Amino acid sequence: MLLKDKVTVVYGAGGAIGGAAARAFAREGARVFLAGRGAAPLDRLAEDIRAAGGEAETSVVDAREEAAVDAFVDGVAARAGRVDVSFNAIGYGDVQKPLMEISEEDFLQPIVTAMRSQFLTTRAAARHMIARGSGVILAFGGGGPQTLPGLGGFKVALDALEGLRRQWAIELGPHGIRVVTLKSGGVPESLPSGFPGAEAIADSLVGATQLGRAATLADVGDVAAFVASDRARTLTATDVNISCGAIVD
Repeated sequence: MLLKDKVTVVYGAGGAIGGAAARAFAREGARVFLAGRGAAPLDRLAEDIRAAGGEAETSVVDAREEAAVDAFVDGVAARAGRVDVSFNAIGYGDVQKPLMEISEEDFLQPIVTAMRSQFLTTRAAARHMIARGSGVILAFGGGGPQTLPGLGGFKVALDALEGLRRQWAIELGPHGIRVVTLKSGGVPESLPSGFPGAEAIADSLVGATQLGRAATLADVGDVAAFVASDRARTLTATDVNISCGAIVD
């Protein structure tokens, strides 16, 4: 088991990406602490994990709120003794419109949300990881050189996330802490049920790949679990590209 006895924290666990990672972490032996803004999806996920023989606890946490994040992580460390992995997979609430048509508020929203939440969650975990001289910080949604028209501030937020990842990696590396982002180019299974135009969007995501298929939620979970494990101990200050060639490095 890749993560046997590890203590993992997952923000945005009520969403498709966070839930996939949490399930994979638990399957690989981790004790999983699930955080999100809604109790019901967290409780459903925890029940699934426990039914499969895993360990999961839930907390309602807004990853954009400093006091809430700090209290949550300090509580996890107090109960479990440490924090080994922190994965932030929250949604950024982006509004996707051409830049000439989008409002200032809608443009800035995903950028501010990404930077605030990723900064706060990483800092809270790092405080405990530094004392142990080890730990893994994971984020989802790293950018690439390509973009598309009409994305508003979303792609800018992803690029900013990569800049923040580089800064955290250089500062936390001397303490034995790895910092990695996962980028997928889009996961069709993560589209909400009944989402307008979902089929066309899924087709476009697959069409952009070189392999003729897009990453699945299972793929996201499997790769996240591997990167979080000691088998990936040489990986830091980098992203892991699981876009099936949709994003060309």
